[in-house]
Amino acid sequence: DEAIRDEQAKVLRTIRPMNAQQITRGQFRGYRDEPGVAKDSPVATYAALRLDVDSWRWAGVPFYVRAGKCLKTTTTEVFVELKVPPQVVFAEARPSVGNYVRFRLNPQVAIAIGARGKRPGEMMAGRDVELSVVEQPAETRLGDYERLLGDAIAGDATLFARQDVVEAAWAIVDPLLADPGELFEYEPGSWGPPQADRLVAEIGGWNTPQ
Repeated sequence: DEAIRDEQAKVLRTIRPMNAQQITRGQFRGYRDEPGVAKDSPVATYAALRLDVDSWRWAGVPFYVRAGKCLKTTTTEVFVELKVPPQVVFAEARPSVGNYVRFRLNPQVAIAIGARGKRPGEMMAGRDVELSVVEQPAETRLGDYERLLGDAIAGDATLFARQDVVEAAWAIVDPLLADPGELFEYEPGSWGPPQADRLVAEIGGWNTPQ
């Protein structure tokens, strides 16, 4: 467990500290009408951000993260998009999404590989193909807090944050405490404020979970 947390600290120390240009914050319409919420609350219920990792392995590879409340769907997904190769295989416009690997962690666990394959027929035309393995939820599967409580009782600290890991994570976002940027309103049931699209304009937009 210590080896895993050593690697967590190592990765976090290579992430550049953020600034307001790398984040879009949002608050869903109606949040200030919730019980116990101040009518002028500046609390964000949504954040989209870009992270850059200063290591030889990940240099030049942007990491985009977005999370929020009252979005269109509730899911946790990691989408790794590979660069589109320069060689044209199919006589068509370059696809907006290249080959990819997709990890869905919640509400169901799935691992998928997406590629551009040949469409059936004589023409050299492509189509999107995805090969996926989906784990059906088991009745005996432990809930998140059940797992943590069980690990705590057993003395397994793998899933618990160590002090140096927490400090390294805070160092990334600490500059935002002084300048968090503007707070934008968004509609419940949407994918957040449209202002977040500026972060991914150069890559063609967000990959939204289906």
